[in-house]
Amino acid sequence: MSLNEWFERGISKEEYIDSLQKHRDNFLHIYENFSVPTSDSLSNKENIRTIVLAEEWCGHCMLNIPILLRLTEQANIPIRFLPRDENLELMDQYTVDGKRYIPIVIFIDQEGNEVAKWGPMAPEVKELVEKLKVNVPTKDSPDYEGAFRQYVKEIVDVFRHDAAYWNYVYEDMIKSLP
Repeated sequence: MSLNEWFERGISKEEYIDSLQKHRDNFLHIYENFSVPTSDSLSNKENIRTIVLAEEWCGHCMLNIPILLRLTEQANIPIRFLPRDENLELMDQYTVDGKRYIPIVIFIDQEGNEVAKWGPMAPEVKELVEKLKVNVPTKDSPDYEGAFRQYVKEIVDVFRHDAAYWNYVYEDMIKSLP
């Protein structure tokens, strides 16, 4: 299937937001409080479209997608969403180290050619994740569930409240654009 066909298959921003359950409040908080810096010129992007592989339960999607939405709104870039788990044929073309990390953002031109991609996280976010995950034992450990819940609580708190991470994500996304 071509990237144009994947784009057409995707759901709209409104449908994606309506599907949110697990991280809805945090997603909307970031969306409502992040704005593209007024000094940034996002012109000359009118021939780009965006495909996003995501899942509503994903904490990284909770952080990254509201920022991506503000960027695409400012630049007038059409965007469509595909649930990762229902679109493995496309997802498997964008694995990271052989794993299905999300979100993956694919920028395409009008002919359906990939012109850029981004994801699943900015380097500063990856550093934070790795730092916090050192306290999480392996899944076969009896302490795993509690430690993992604590990790999720900490990371969600940072993603929701620390605007520096919002800016890291935005800056990294901007660097990927043609």
